[in-house]
Amino acid sequence: MNTLLLDSYTAAQVADSMPNGGRLGALADFFDALSDVTRLKIVCALSVSSMCVTDLSALTGINQTTASHQLRILRTEGIVTAARQGKVMFYSLNDCGISKIMNIAVGAVFD
Repeated sequence: MNTLLLDSYTAAQVADSMPNGGRLGALADFFDALSDVTRLKIVCALSVSSMCVTDLSALTGINQTTASHQLRILRTEGIVTAARQGKVMFYSLNDCGISKIMNIAVGAVFD
């Protein structure tokens, strides 16, 4: 049996704050989706404005095929949403705090 050096109150707080296995897996998938430089470029660009794949490709220097593939991954994880306007699909960040998460991460890395 392991003996904890933490007091029982702190140990209970840690246990209560730990997400269950399913939520931990979803969180790992979310961060995995953001662990690619190309996808981070896309997320940074979309944090400024919604745009179509053509504009996104031109502004980030990512070819359209790669951009489309990476957008599919970001959509699967719920980071990016898409809305059709006529024949053109516009992509934007999901309004669930992604921009805030990115700002915090940039501050943590560069401050």
